[in-house]
Order: sequence, then C-alpha cells, then structure tokens
Amino acid sequence: MSDLFRTFLRIGLLSFGGPAGQIALLHKELVEQRQWLTEKEFLAALNFCMLLPGPEAMQLATYSGWKRGGVAGGLIAGLLFVLPGAAVILALSLLYHLFGNLPLITAMFWGLKAAVLAIVLEALVKVSRRTLRSPADWLVAALAFVALFVFALPFPLVIAAAALAGFLQSAPAADGSNTAMRPSGVATLRTVMTWAAIWLVPLALLHLTAGSGNILSQLGRMFAVLAVVTFGGAYAVLTSLGQTVVEQAQWLTAREMMDALALAETTPGPLILVGQFVAFTAAAKPQGILTGAMASLVFLWTTFAPCFLWIFAGAPWIEYLQAKPRLATALHRISAAVVGVILNLSLWFALHVIFVEARRLPGPFPMWWPDPAGFDVAALVLAAAAAAALLWLKLGIPKTLALAAVAGLLWRLIVN
Repeated sequence: MSDLFRTFLRIGLLSFGGPAGQIALLHKELVEQRQWLTEKEFLAALNFCMLLPGPEAMQLATYSGWKRGGVAGGLIAGLLFVLPGAAVILALSLLYHLFGNLPLITAMFWGLKAAVLAIVLEALVKVSRRTLRSPADWLVAALAFVALFVFALPFPLVIAAAALAGFLQSAPAADGSNTAMRPSGVATLRTVMTWAAIWLVPLALLHLTAGSGNILSQLGRMFAVLAVVTFGGAYAVLTSLGQTVVEQAQWLTAREMMDALALAETTPGPLILVGQFVAFTAAAKPQGILTGAMASLVFLWTTFAPCFLWIFAGAPWIEYLQAKPRLATALHRISAAVVGVILNLSLWFALHVIFVEARRLPGPFPMWWPDPAGFDVAALVLAAAAAAALLWLKLGIPKTLALAAVAGLLWRLIVN
C-alpha cells in the first residue's frame, strides 16, 4: 500500500495534459515501468472507462488501484489522482478571485502546455502501435477520428458504433467458451447501494438544511446531473457546463469560463476540475471566499463520488466480459476507436497550444480550424524542444515539465 500511495501521489502531481496526457502517464507508470497491469488489462479497463460517464482517466486510475489493492487501493489511487490538482485549482481560484489572472502563472502554464503536447503525441504513437493490429482496426480508428473531429458526432454514438461492429463481427457460438468466473450479482447490487448512499445522502442533507434556493444546493444539483449524463469524459462536459453557468444561470462570464478551462488544462488532475473553479467563482462572487471553498467541496464530492460507484461495481465484471469472445471483439474495436479519440484530442490540444484561437467551422463539416493570424511560433518551437527532451534525451516527464515551465516564464518575461 505504501508503494501504491507513492506511485499514485507521483501520478497525481504529474497528471498534466487532460485525458490524453493522463492516460499516457498511467500507461507509462503502470504498464511499462512497474508492470502492475498487462497491456491487455490496461486496454480492457480503458475501454470500460470510456463507456462510463465522468472523467475516464480518473476512473482508469481508480481501477488500477483496485486491481492492485482492492477497494482501499482504488480509493488511494482515485483520491491521489484528484486531490493534488484540486488543491492547486482551489489556490488559483482564490488568487483569481482576489487579484484576477496572474501574468507569471499564465506564462508558466503556457510553457507547460507545450510540453504536455509532446506527452500527448508520445501516447498516441504508443497506443496506436499496440492497438491497431489489422486493417479493420485502422479503419475503425480513422472513422472514429473523422466522426469526432470533422462531423462533431456525439462521443457515445462513436463508441457504440465501434462496439456494435465488433460484436457483430464475432460468431455467436464462440460465447460458450467463456471460463471466467461470473461475479456475484448480489455483491454488485450491494456495492451500488452502498456507494449511491455515500454519494447522494450528503447532497440530500445539504438540500434539506440549506434550502433548494441556496447556491450550494443549486451547484450540487447541477453537478449531480452532469455526473450521470456526461459520457465521453471531461471534453463532453465542457459544452453543457458552459451553457448552464454562462448562458442560463449567468454565474460566470464567458471570459471567466475560458480562464477556468485554461487553469484546468495546465494544472495536474482531471480536466473536469474546471468545474471546481466554476463552483468556487459562482459562490464566492455573491457570498465570499468561505462559501466559494464550500462550493469547491460540493463539486468534488458530487463529481467524483459516483466515479467510485461505477468502478467498484463494474470492475469485477471487466475480466468476465473480456473472456466472452463476442464482447472481447467489441471491446477491441472500442480500443481501435479510442486511438481515433486520442488523435482527435491530440489535434484539438495542438491547435489550442500552437494557435491563439481555434474554433469549429459552421456548416455540415464543423471541424476545428485555427485562426492563422494567431500562429504562435514560440509555442511550436517549445513543443518541439519538449518532444526532443522527452523522446530523444529521455529526461523524463517531471524534468521536461519543469524545464518547459521555466522556459515559458523566461520567454514571456523577455517578450513583455
């Protein structure tokens, strides 16, 4: 357990770059360096987490901890994956509330984003090499990328189509060969009821004591709904969250929402921690810092408690489903689609690092397109240097991130 604690504390402190970078980090630490998971186990768990609502990287970390140390290991892994980033976001939210956007922090984050781009691209290469084993795999990955990047189709639809293609490809008669032990349905139900109570009872008590009109109660309801309907990870939740807090509730301005995204992108932890900044700002503006801190806790509880529910209830079923040939083929096709997903995230991230602004085009092909006038040559050079440090000089992730942060700070000081 002490080794598991140290490992996931390290991962939590280094988990920059959103889902793609975090999945890459988990693979490097747990599969390549420590061999705690095999390649097959890692991909099966990743496929499963892709099907769940909420942040897939945090859920993958929780599963990895559960696999290593049971429920206690899952709690350690999941909490350590979230809490370092949550502490940073809370501190930055406070500074932002008191002083506005800080130029020095923005400069360091600019450098970090360039280094994270190199980490994400490394992950794309490694995952594709291990996953794309046939022309059908390459076709599924390509179609998934086009569906997401060019046509902006819903993420669940893309994953469901890949799973259906794999399921129909395998012969039905092969299912009789499954020798894996079937998990207990009673135990699964008990787990679901326990964690549902852990998740929802505090929210019910908040609603009863504070009243339905209280800002904390409103935030709790909003994030509870988002926790169960936002499939596709953090990127899927951003649109819904932005519409709710900017356009409908008007708790934040559009600029504050973009600043929240920038902070979450360039700090460790799940990208969905953007919601913590939203919760803090929405509550602190009318009622002060203490209420903002309480709103941060409401967000963290409401968003991440159900992640433990999904993993602890579903993890025992992963190996059983993986052992069923038709479902195994479906999961493998999801793995191929995930390569397209990571390519989509990689290109999205690259456009937002190398260009000042990128937006979706209107019309039938709403693909992402950058503003050429905002091309950032310095960001491209720094990203290339970070890639060289990571891939050829083998400096490792911590040193590469630190050097990129310092380089970003120095460059912005020189320019300004």
